[in-house]
Amino acid sequence: MILQKIASSSMICFLLLLLPIAFSQPTRNLDGISARAPTVQQIRNRHGAREVIVDNGIIRVSFSSPQGLITSIKYKGIDDVLNPHVRTRGYWDITWQGENIRGLDGIEGTNFRVITQNEEQVEISFSRKWNGGSKHIPLNIDKRYIIRTNTSGIYAYGVFERLSEWPEVEMGQVRIVFKLNTDRFRYMVVADDRQRQMPTDNDRDIHRGHAKALAYKEAVQLTNPADLRFKNQVDDKYQYSCEVKDNKVHGWISTKSHVGFWLISPSGEYRSGGPSKQELTSHVGPTAISSFTTGHYVGRDMETTYKTGEAWKKVFGPVFIYLNSDSTGNNPRHSLWEDAKRQTEEEVEAWPYDFVASSDFPSRQERGTVTGRLLVNDRFLTPAQSAYIGLAPPGEAGSWQTNTKGYQFWTQTNETGYFTIDNVRPGTYNLYGWVPGFIGDFQYQNRVNVAAGSEISLDRVVFKPPRNGPTLWEIGVPDRTAREYFVPEPYKDTMNPLYLNNTDKFRQYGLWQRYTELYPNHDLVYTIGVSNYSQNWFYAHVTRNIDKSTYVPTTWQIVFQLPYVNRQGSYTLQLALASAARANLQVRFNNEYSRPLFSTGNIGKDNAIARHGIHGVYRLYSVNVPGRLLRTGTNTIYLRQAKATGPFEGLMYDYIRLEAPSRA
Repeated sequence: MILQKIASSSMICFLLLLLPIAFSQPTRNLDGISARAPTVQQIRNRHGAREVIVDNGIIRVSFSSPQGLITSIKYKGIDDVLNPHVRTRGYWDITWQGENIRGLDGIEGTNFRVITQNEEQVEISFSRKWNGGSKHIPLNIDKRYIIRTNTSGIYAYGVFERLSEWPEVEMGQVRIVFKLNTDRFRYMVVADDRQRQMPTDNDRDIHRGHAKALAYKEAVQLTNPADLRFKNQVDDKYQYSCEVKDNKVHGWISTKSHVGFWLISPSGEYRSGGPSKQELTSHVGPTAISSFTTGHYVGRDMETTYKTGEAWKKVFGPVFIYLNSDSTGNNPRHSLWEDAKRQTEEEVEAWPYDFVASSDFPSRQERGTVTGRLLVNDRFLTPAQSAYIGLAPPGEAGSWQTNTKGYQFWTQTNETGYFTIDNVRPGTYNLYGWVPGFIGDFQYQNRVNVAAGSEISLDRVVFKPPRNGPTLWEIGVPDRTAREYFVPEPYKDTMNPLYLNNTDKFRQYGLWQRYTELYPNHDLVYTIGVSNYSQNWFYAHVTRNIDKSTYVPTTWQIVFQLPYVNRQGSYTLQLALASAARANLQVRFNNEYSRPLFSTGNIGKDNAIARHGIHGVYRLYSVNVPGRLLRTGTNTIYLRQAKATGPFEGLMYDYIRLEAPSRA
């Protein structure tokens, strides 16, 4: 099978109408199609608007000028890969809030420049400087696009800058979005086991009676879709979210044209929230998104406010918008996806790119490397196997989860705990991490200063997970998710068939409602030594619905036996939370109606329950339990989630452990 990545060039008669900046002869010919050094033309389209066209004989891309919107992509016989019926079809945007103003800024440029043009590539810029006022976000923005010779795609990156004297601003979301041709692209791919034929935007139209609104605005039930295969299915863009560490490539396939459209993110350094942060990918539209900063699965805890006096600059990207084709027709879904994965591997290997013109994007030689070995000291010393370890801006342990302002560089340790973090931008960082199977966040005691070309060896670093005494009992697995707990079956009339018999079954709609059905009159009771957390511990501690619009708090019980109690000693309850959404967890021992021994207070806005996530922001609470509160024999812990104004207040547990007093 040979994948064809070459498309016909524009008709010569059309090219004669253009005003060329430069023209070069074809340098390569595959299957009779000319591939050449890219050319740049500035024209006025049939509506009189200025356009910039970059064409390398494989792909032809049109940009509005000087705004920098991608208005069309011509590839492999498709006159426009993008949706021609909407104005914004390939664009950047930012949600922002300033003093007495909130808005969505499409960050359209006011100045166009050709940065580089040679036999290898063209790099163009659409920039805008902030000159005061409230119409635009106070940022200087430079959107860059690179099209290379013999390459079927576009590299896109942005340089965003604010000066210290500018007014306070909050940036909630930064992303690049593509809306594809609705007649061509119907098959969506996020992963090997997350791909399917998709409904259309029209199928989601509530006002035309095609769909029914559900518990929150992003989710609809398809009641009257054009394709009856989708009838009664739920569509929700959050069902296709993906963790940053796994979100390297996703996109769409046109089975009609045997063409694929892919967003490839070769690095996570420019994204926010670390490797476990969940982001949107592709969804109905057909739409493909590359998110750089969002509050998804974190909420208002995300660090998105820039105060007066705070200067900031960051490069988002480059990401690669990749197009491929398969002329054999045997199995284009498989072949195009496999080729997209292969291309992703090539992009990851080439990172950091050596062809980016901006001085704000350091080359490989201008970056550093940090190596070391991570060990875990939890009663005895062991290698930290498959641990996540990374460099992120200085802060408290775990602060990388909410950081958006700086760069982050993550890797995993090998089976003996060794790690290499390469291609690190010069700067000052903390070394953070977490180890599957152990609670808590690792943070190295010293800051790490990376210089251009430096090779830093930290030798041996040791993580001592929180522990005050030996384990009496435990519930769950410390992996920062609620994946191991009981996830109920979906409702037959609101299911997404993609997640039947799928390890991500938690992505089905409405699973939180099953709690009320399972426990209509009393709450969950879990007995240590008898119950099984995969069958008897509900995946989310949610409210109970007692009628259509009334919800009440719920109190879960953990029942356990103690053959002996040290009444003078201090026990410890380790509570690791995988998610919290407007929750308040109260902990009581042996008296459901006493004053809480511990309360989290109001925590969390990650909305992971509503948005089909199995985790949000990780939190750990070590609760000191005086021995006098315990009994020889039967004991009960009462876990009360006290907030209950709707269906989505709640939390997810990662892991719970009771420790005896220290033997030291």
